Amino acid sequence: MKQNTFAMLQGFEAHGRATRKAAFLDRMEVLVPWAEFCALIEPHYPKAGDGRPPRDLETMLRMYFVANWFNLADEACEEALYDVPVFRTFCRVDLGRECVPDATTLLNFRHLLERHQLGLAMFAKVGERLLADGLKLSGGTIVDATIIAAPSSTKNAGQARDPQMRQTKKGNQWYFGMKVHIGVDSASGLVHSASVTAANVHDSQALPDLLHGQETRLYGDSAYRGKKPRAQLKALAPAAHDFTNRRAYKNRPLTEADRQTNRRKSAVRAKVEHVFRPLKTLWGFAKVRYRGLAKNANRVFAMLALINLCKWGRPLKGAVRPA
Repeated sequence: MKQNTFAMLQGFEAHGRATRKAAFLDRMEVLVPWAEFCALIEPHYPKAGDGRPPRDLETMLRMYFVANWFNLADEACEEALYDVPVFRTFCRVDLGRECVPDATTLLNFRHLLERHQLGLAMFAKVGERLLADGLKLSGGTIVDATIIAAPSSTKNAGQARDPQMRQTKKGNQWYFGMKVHIGVDSASGLVHSASVTAANVHDSQALPDLLHGQETRLYGDSAYRGKKPRAQLKALAPAAHDFTNRRAYKNRPLTEADRQTNRRKSAVRAKVEHVFRPLKTLWGFAKVRYRGLAKNANRVFAMLALINLCKWGRPLKGAVRPA
C-alpha cells in the first residue's frame, strides 16, 4: 500500500467532531460491495494503452456515488472533492500525488454506465447477494409509483421539452416528467423489482414488471384496483390475494368499514415510502438531471441498489452460487 503524503494527513485539529457526511460515508464504505461492482464495470472500462492512462476504476465509482448521494452535477462534484476533505478520503484521492478527476472524466464514466446499463446490473447484483446472504422474500409485495419531475419549459436551445417525458394529472395538479415504479417486499421493505416509464403511464400498467410470481398478497393504492390488474395478478401470481385499497366511486362513497380496512392496508403500504424518501428527499432525485428515460433510469437503478444496501444494514458476506 502506498504511503500517504502530507496532503492526506488529518486529525491534528484541536477541535472537531464527526459530521453526518463522514458518518454516512463510513457506513457506505462498509456496506457497498466494491469488488463486485468494479467486476461488473471492468470489462467495459478503458484499458491503459498508448493514450492517456485511465483513472482508477474504484475511484471513479466512488466519485459517481458521491455525486448521486449528495445530488451533485459533474462540475459540482469535481469542486466538492477539492473543497471537502472527507469526500477526497472516501474517493481515495491524494492531492499530493494526483488531481481530482475532472468533470469530463466523470461525465464519460457516467455515460459508460448508461451505455451498458450497469445501474441495472448493480441493482441485480445486490439482489443476488442479498438472497445469498439470507434474505427470504415474503409472500407480500407492495407496489407503488412516484413522479420524478422534468423541466416543462421550452426556453432551451431546442425550444422543446424532453420528447421522452410526458405529463399526467394527479388530483387537480398537472406534472411533467417520468415515473419510477417499484415492487417492495412487505416484510423487509427491500426493493425486489422496478421499472421506469414516462409519467403518463398508469401505475397499474407497470404491475407485471413488479411481481416476482410467488406472492400470496398484493398491497397497493386504489390505482391498482380494477378488472385488468386483477386479471394480471391472477395470471402472474395465481396464489396472491388482492389487498389493494378500495376505491370510492361517484354516488358510492366508502363506508366506515372500508376506510378502516384501507387504513390497515396503508399501515403495510407505508414501507414503500421508506424507499421513496431517500430517493427523492435525502438524495435529491425529485427532479431529473438528464434528458431521456435511459439516462435517468440508470441512475434510478443504481440508487435503488444503494438504498437496499442501506436498509439491509450489514456487509454482504454470502457467496453467490454459480448458475
